Amino acid sequence: MKQPPACDAKKPDVDLCQQPSHTRKGMLIIVSGPSGTGKGTLCERLLASDPHIVFSVSATTRAPRDNEKDGVHYSFITEKEFDQLLQTGNFLEHATVHDHRYGTPRPPVEAALEKGLDVLLDVDSQGAMSVMKQMPHCVSIFIMPPSFDSLRLRLRTRNTDDADEIAKRLRNARAEIARYVHYDYALINDDLESAFKRLLCIIAAERMRTLRYHPDIPEQ
Repeated sequence: MKQPPACDAKKPDVDLCQQPSHTRKGMLIIVSGPSGTGKGTLCERLLASDPHIVFSVSATTRAPRDNEKDGVHYSFITEKEFDQLLQTGNFLEHATVHDHRYGTPRPPVEAALEKGLDVLLDVDSQGAMSVMKQMPHCVSIFIMPPSFDSLRLRLRTRNTDDADEIAKRLRNARAEIARYVHYDYALINDDLESAFKRLLCIIAAERMRTLRYHPDIPEQ
């Protein structure tokens, strides 16, 4: 477990992170972290910076927030629909978080990896543990806040949850942060730009690991 060094890139450099997709296998990237750590923002920036990374849209039984779109941020389904997907083995992982159910549909993830694309999963630690067991060569990154005080402030300023919900999220955050030791990388988001550069460094290094990358070196 290590905190990766900061990249010196002045802006998100796509060439820094990319290797031609035909020379390597697709990579599964798991990103976890408590609510309010900036996990979602980091994932959005990563997807916008690199066309070789696709987002795995999770299914959930919770109601959408005001800024969320069905099929983009999540697939919002009923409890009955969730049970049907679960019974047919169509979830790569599933978990109950904050009294709501979440699951990662298996077929689209496997299809994207087969094409040589990298797949980004934004899942909680319960789901991440399940995926790590099934796909041991995945890359797992845990996003952490610089302090619990800063996390509390971030949750309050989001204006998406009431006081009881914030208190519950803070309690859950302490339990979730204790699981960071099971991840490949721990990334403290004390500054968004710095954290994003570190995230790019992780992706760049992992793409060049020989278990995925098989360069064809020409004679000339």
